Amino acid sequence: MQLAPFLLDEWLDQKNLPNARIEFDLGSSTGPAWTLGELLALGAPDEAGPLTDLKLLYTAAAGSLPLRQGIAALEGVEPDDVQVTTGGAEALLILFFLAAEPGANVILPHPGFPPDKSIAESLGVEVRSYNLRRENEFRIDPGEVLSLIDDNTRLLLVNSPHNPTGSVLTAHALETLHDSCENRGVQFVCDQVYHPIYHGPASPSAARLPRATVLGDFSKALCLSGLRVGWIVERDPERRKQYRNARSHFTVSNTALGEHLAAFAVRHSGAIYDRALSVSQRNLALVDEVVRENQDLIRWVRPQGGMTALPWLSEGGDARAFCQRLLPHGILLAPGDCFGMPDHFRLGFGATAEKFGAALERFAEVLKSQAREPSPA
Repeated sequence: MQLAPFLLDEWLDQKNLPNARIEFDLGSSTGPAWTLGELLALGAPDEAGPLTDLKLLYTAAAGSLPLRQGIAALEGVEPDDVQVTTGGAEALLILFFLAAEPGANVILPHPGFPPDKSIAESLGVEVRSYNLRRENEFRIDPGEVLSLIDDNTRLLLVNSPHNPTGSVLTAHALETLHDSCENRGVQFVCDQVYHPIYHGPASPSAARLPRATVLGDFSKALCLSGLRVGWIVERDPERRKQYRNARSHFTVSNTALGEHLAAFAVRHSGAIYDRALSVSQRNLALVDEVVRENQDLIRWVRPQGGMTALPWLSEGGDARAFCQRLLPHGILLAPGDCFGMPDHFRLGFGATAEKFGAALERFAEVLKSQAREPSPA
């Protein structure tokens, strides 16, 4: 079977080309980057140990015990409830692979992380989508979601804070979906890689719900995407056994260095989260100001969490041309057609803190210059 093209990754990869002129990456979804030196400086001298003495061997299929202990403390669960993965992407792959039974369907958000749909469909699984609509501030309607469940539904996925819209599920909505899935024998999966980055009322972690399968990683809220470490919180021992078996087939384990640094980072997650929240909230206020000053040109639903927003041009129409127009000015956005939302574009506000204001000034200049141009006859 063939995988659908990953349009988002293809587009964002422009910044890595040898002749790239991208000065401001406003299309990506990660937070402020950390150097290795900055990360290690969070701890006491030699807390991470001499890295030159680290043995570069396979790690345990479940993940190293120090790493699982750290993640468990973060999530409020036991270390045995944690399955480490190679990024959040492998966690999703494992779940869709295990759901791929004859006639099975899974329920996913639209818009959402593009590979979720393409991977599930490539495995022969029917994908049923529920819509997050800007008219409803991109909020999930639990009634609409639950109406999609039937006897062949294996998995329901929610993402909160949501990428790319920044919407957040309330505690009540989480509980409603979790309880309904439990009653109907459907696996309830909450992808919360942006937890606990909130810009409005915070939502508690889904890990407190007894039958929830919860996904996290070091790429989004923890801003360490280069480590390529993720995790699944799962209290069901039979499911954990299946995850471990699948992982042994797919990637075997993470790198020893990646897990070692991840275990160090999770011990200092408070400082990492504080920086991510401070930077993203500062940048969000700047975006808010630009949108208010240009309401005749651009609209949005202000994100309640995470580090991405999904604005649209007031005049409507396909946003890819606008994203193309910004490239010669050194600005990279993500066209909404990468998410099946062609009249929107994704704007990331978690990174490039020191240059974000300058990036938005240039963004606004291009926006206004486009508006001044005469419409084609």
